[in-house]
Amino acid sequence: MTIRLYDTSARQIRDFVPLTPGCVSIYLCGATVQAAPHIGHIRSGLNFDILRRWFTYRGYDVTLVRNVTDIDDKIIKKAAEQGRPWWSIGYENERAFNSGYDVLGCLPPTVEPRATGHVTEMVEMMRGLIERGHAYEADGNVYFDVRSFDGYLQLSNQDLENLLQPSAEGETGKRDPRDFAMWKAAKPGEPSWETPWGRGRPGWHLECSAMAHKYLGRAFDIHGGGLDLIFPHHENEIAQAKAFGDDFAAYWVHNAWVTMSGEKMSKSLGNSVLVSEMVKQWRPIVLRYYLGTPHYRSMIEYSAAALREAEAAFGRIEGFIQRVVEKAGVVEPAAEVPPAFAEAMDDDLGVPQALAVVHTTVRQGNSALTADDKESAVARLAEVRAMLGVLGLDPLDEQWAASGSDRGDDLHGVVDSLVRLVLDQRQAARARKDYATADAIRDQLQQSGLAIEDTPSGPRWSLS
Repeated sequence: MTIRLYDTSARQIRDFVPLTPGCVSIYLCGATVQAAPHIGHIRSGLNFDILRRWFTYRGYDVTLVRNVTDIDDKIIKKAAEQGRPWWSIGYENERAFNSGYDVLGCLPPTVEPRATGHVTEMVEMMRGLIERGHAYEADGNVYFDVRSFDGYLQLSNQDLENLLQPSAEGETGKRDPRDFAMWKAAKPGEPSWETPWGRGRPGWHLECSAMAHKYLGRAFDIHGGGLDLIFPHHENEIAQAKAFGDDFAAYWVHNAWVTMSGEKMSKSLGNSVLVSEMVKQWRPIVLRYYLGTPHYRSMIEYSAAALREAEAAFGRIEGFIQRVVEKAGVVEPAAEVPPAFAEAMDDDLGVPQALAVVHTTVRQGNSALTADDKESAVARLAEVRAMLGVLGLDPLDEQWAASGSDRGDDLHGVVDSLVRLVLDQRQAARARKDYATADAIRDQLQQSGLAIEDTPSGPRWSLS
């Protein structure tokens, strides 16, 4: 068994070899909490949740660090616009992000450090970089000297001579415009912390290098995040950490975006689809299916039609599960997933190919039900539950059962009684050979959004 992953730094799929046998260490760039999350934000957390679950299934002990950037130019700007403390903006949106991760079934990280809680570690890293000649102070700012580090831009494969380094207001005193800020001098009315170079606040890139060092040490297995972080964020993290003396990440894994009309989903485009609103329109487990089942390196072009297709596809899986449970009771997941599913997941987390195995198994199970082969149907359900469990999509898992009841599934019994009453009328019409009335009742139910299936044990209904 060998898990293989696409490594952005190598630009190819590589065999995964952990630094410590049996253990996997992952640092995932988490939320910058200036606003509530849209589904594009949550996709990264969801993709790495599936990766973590697969490593765990394969027997690894996984440590996942997912940071929170709770001090940032955008947070400060929004606080000023709203006349609120900067920390209240950050904390409110941090809770919104965690709610989004939770509602879509993401396991909590091993640790979730905030940037503002690690200023001491940042100061220590800056001091070390200045002593080694890789950083310098100017006008209260601390900059990284990019020409001092030979490996700069290897991740993003750019040419230093043509580099355009993003720069913010107040970043004065640079020796080279391509140098980047690790620490920003204090401005009136902004939060700041005391350092040997005066009061100021962290730059975006320094926090992750410092927190990865604290929680995962000088070397760890995987650094993850969205494609948009490759430059400048991840490139600058590497420069800081390696110039400080760390080996840093052995593998770089990046997920693609959720797009709308071909553009990356973002707040600046005004096309955000907030998780808090989406879960009012779609069941969270369906939203997880939609976001989690495309390959993590493939773009997802958002549309309501695509979500409806995902809902229908997952509904077919749920329908099979429900039919077997009605016939045989709850079936425990199999101890192992089918070999074809495992092979797909091992190959750069091939969720689409793995999902094809799920749907094939569902079709086999439905055929077994039609043939009244209870034993085979139960065996297929056990396999399906094992596979869905790895993907975080098992509807019989207590997490989804609990969230379902929170969303009003307690009304199911009431609706079922009403639909049964109508179905009894349809059955009575069929018994007296009044097929026109029976068909009219079925058509009316379908127009109301219900699908009717006639089975040997009687009619069944489900949401169409």
